[in-house]
Amino acid sequence: MIMQSEFKSLREIPPIDYYTAGRRTCAGCGPAIGYRLISKAAGPNTIFIGPTGCMYVANAHQFLTSPYSVPWHHTQLGGGGAAAIGIASALRILMLKGKRKPEDINVIVMGGDGAMADIGLSGLSMGLSYDYQRLLYIVYDNEGYMNTGVQASSTTPWGATTTFTPSGKVKPLGNTRYKKNVALIAASHPNVKYVATATLWPPLDLMNKVVRALNSGGPSVIHALFPCPKGWFTSPADTVMLSKLAVETGMWVLWELIEGQFKLNYRPNPRKHVREYLSLQGRFRHLKDEDIDKMDKMIEEEWFYWNESAKQEKLILPY
Repeated sequence: MIMQSEFKSLREIPPIDYYTAGRRTCAGCGPAIGYRLISKAAGPNTIFIGPTGCMYVANAHQFLTSPYSVPWHHTQLGGGGAAAIGIASALRILMLKGKRKPEDINVIVMGGDGAMADIGLSGLSMGLSYDYQRLLYIVYDNEGYMNTGVQASSTTPWGATTTFTPSGKVKPLGNTRYKKNVALIAASHPNVKYVATATLWPPLDLMNKVVRALNSGGPSVIHALFPCPKGWFTSPADTVMLSKLAVETGMWVLWELIEGQFKLNYRPNPRKHVREYLSLQGRFRHLKDEDIDKMDKMIEEEWFYWNESAKQEKLILPY
């Protein structure tokens, strides 16, 4: 196996783009920026699988064109897990039978809330039970079903307004469910080699986690928070800043699990109040000061468990 190298500085990021022109994503689209960084980290020997969602409809839905300069395969909304296993299996058999030269080929599923966290969660779980190397599932989490009109998903945060959880007189808070932690679910699988969380900041964190995942020797998962200007009601210019504030306020925790060993990648010190993050997003505009303070307190309490996990180098469930 040829091990890909991690990036030590921004200067080492390859200039070639494998996610190129021709896409129709929104200005400031977080998943599109993420796709560009992920494809650069993975390199040209990669097959991408795109379940139905924003990254399908805005990239390869019409005109028989796509922005990918590497093989890309569309699958149904819940079919990402099975499609990846099928492709990985086919490659293995072809190489074993001598019908294809032995080589390292990355198989990467890039699926959103529905494709990985909700409708396709069972397929993701199934995929993690196999032993295929260089198989990576990426959950691009924009915290809602943005492609079909900004409906709530299981990863929509508490207090956010969506078309399915509008703020009003009956339910002034909007969404009252708590966000699902897909990375923790993935970490519970006994054979998973690598699990991590990421966002667009810092960029080398996301790219190096892609490299580690592909080099881990088995199926892996990265749960990545990618802001969505359309669904979050934010300025397209603030996408990366929102990623940074999510980390600095503790709303999004950067961590990785390597062969069962937990590592906290970033500890905000001092942690910023969540107000700095929420105030830039129209979906939280209806919240009162006491609601925002309640959310900040929830984050503070949860961080006790993340710090304890880092201390013990193993996951301590925060619930």
